[in-house]
Amino acid sequence: MTVRFGLIGCGRVAPRHAQSLLQLPETRLVAVADVKENRARRFAEEYGADAYTDYRHLLERPDIDAVSICVPSGLHAPVALDALQAGKHVLVEKPIALRLEDADRMIETAEAQKRKLGVVLQNRYNQPMQELRRLIDAGGLGPLYLGNACVRWYRPQSYYEDEWHGTWAMDGGALMNQSIHHIDALQWFMGPVRSVYAYTATLAHRMEAEDVGVAVLRFASGALGTIEGSTLTWPQNLEGSVAVFGARGSVKIGGTALNRITLWKVDGQLEQEAEILTSQRVDPPSVYGYSHREVIRDFALAVRDDRTPGTPGLEARKSLALVLAIYQSARTGQEVQLAGDEGSDLGNRQAGHPF
Repeated sequence: MTVRFGLIGCGRVAPRHAQSLLQLPETRLVAVADVKENRARRFAEEYGADAYTDYRHLLERPDIDAVSICVPSGLHAPVALDALQAGKHVLVEKPIALRLEDADRMIETAEAQKRKLGVVLQNRYNQPMQELRRLIDAGGLGPLYLGNACVRWYRPQSYYEDEWHGTWAMDGGALMNQSIHHIDALQWFMGPVRSVYAYTATLAHRMEAEDVGVAVLRFASGALGTIEGSTLTWPQNLEGSVAVFGARGSVKIGGTALNRITLWKVDGQLEQEAEILTSQRVDPPSVYGYSHREVIRDFALAVRDDRTPGTPGLEARKSLALVLAIYQSARTGQEVQLAGDEGSDLGNRQAGHPF
């Protein structure tokens, strides 16, 4: 079975989806949609698809099984809900949504419609990330004591002068947009977060949301952690990394897109360190990395085989809840608890809107 895709939103990340859909034997790109007619037409011509300016017309096509959603973050939920209610499987870019109540509606609607809902957390599919996950699952690091996520990136003022970047309604700031992959990876390795205390600020840009944020975490296991995310490290991206420290080892993954092991000190494996480090020298050309194709392939196979995608909505909800808790702590100056349903008051709060 070939899974036939529509693609909604022909902006910055869309070529990653389109190229992957063309390269994979399991998928075919049928149609694309974008509110800008010229962009939709050019994109469709480049990738051999039909073009629409109204995505709802794309959703009416019976020859489309699934859609990739690449619109601004604030539109993820309404577009995804329309697609699910039209009977399409949905793969949406990160973050899943900007509010927990919207993420929950997406998850519930997918279940009710018996459709698949996947979220593009492509760095989980990188070889170093998979190696570290296998090591943790096997108990190779022993109990985990400390975890760190660090994103020291740079965006010029011009980046925030389009129609949506850096706004509360459509994007959020350095934590919700740029750091979400690293925040996802940190909690994927370390487990659930129970509480957070944070500061955020807007120091180097004219924008609504934050261009820098720092947070201290307490995990359910008792381990501690930190998050640092920014878009103000002039003149370029300096670091994007996740590190975990346990009783029997320490591992750090960095590179352009969490694609390279920069530290591997594990009890009983020290002799492998040079080989592991040498094998991870090549960085991708951008922060998107190389793994969009793996996400899309996994999602297509999930549709074909009727199984849960590797990065389903429930997984993506966790990093959204954590970023919202960071925003709430920064706003109130209080420690915020994440327990059970991630905190009932977070669900009705748009990302950062009251802050």
